[in-house]
Amino acid sequence: MAKRVAVVLAGCGVFDGSEVHEASAVLVHLSREGAQAEVYAPNVPQMHVVDHVKGQPTQEQRNVLVESARIARGNIKDLAKLDVKGLDALIIPGGFGVAKNLSTWATQGKNCSISKEVEGVLRAFHAAHKPIGLCCISPVLAAKLFPGCEVTVGHDTECEQWPYAKTAEAMKELGCRHVNSQVTEVHVDARNRLVTTSAFMCNAPIHQVHDGIGNMVRELLRLA
Repeated sequence: MAKRVAVVLAGCGVFDGSEVHEASAVLVHLSREGAQAEVYAPNVPQMHVVDHVKGQPTQEQRNVLVESARIARGNIKDLAKLDVKGLDALIIPGGFGVAKNLSTWATQGKNCSISKEVEGVLRAFHAAHKPIGLCCISPVLAAKLFPGCEVTVGHDTECEQWPYAKTAEAMKELGCRHVNSQVTEVHVDARNRLVTTSAFMCNAPIHQVHDGIGNMVRELLRLA
């Protein structure tokens, strides 16, 4: 039987939602591996809406579920309806929506809170020993919820290639172990059944980000 994988989105667009290329890569690789993706998003307002041309917030108001439906081609469910019992694994792509709509990491860093629905889903998969795939910024959710876990967001030394490396330092302060990796590599925390990869935390060619996410999906399904 095909593995059923929940994919949780955070809107549509890198600066205020899910990173579209990451979300697409997750869906493509799940399809290629013969898995069935079931897409969910919380039915809540976005923290704000960013004009992706100017890179600045606007006065618009948008809904996370409604915007995520753009990526899912309309085939999406309210996160409140997710039932871990019928699913084999969970993936949360990156994008600033993870840090703005699924949590308050964007404004509070390591002192952030995580949406109750999102926390409930992550804890349910973790308690059921079902694998969780996280890429780009989304490993911060695991760092916040599962002290002592092992994850990667790429490198912990900031440079032109790794402009968000300070994220790794904040995660270490939460008690997790950060493992440096290249953009095409993944880290598997077998004890916590977490599979993480850096994706666009790295200034890398888009095909390398796509390949890294493919490796994450394959490792996730191997554990499922």
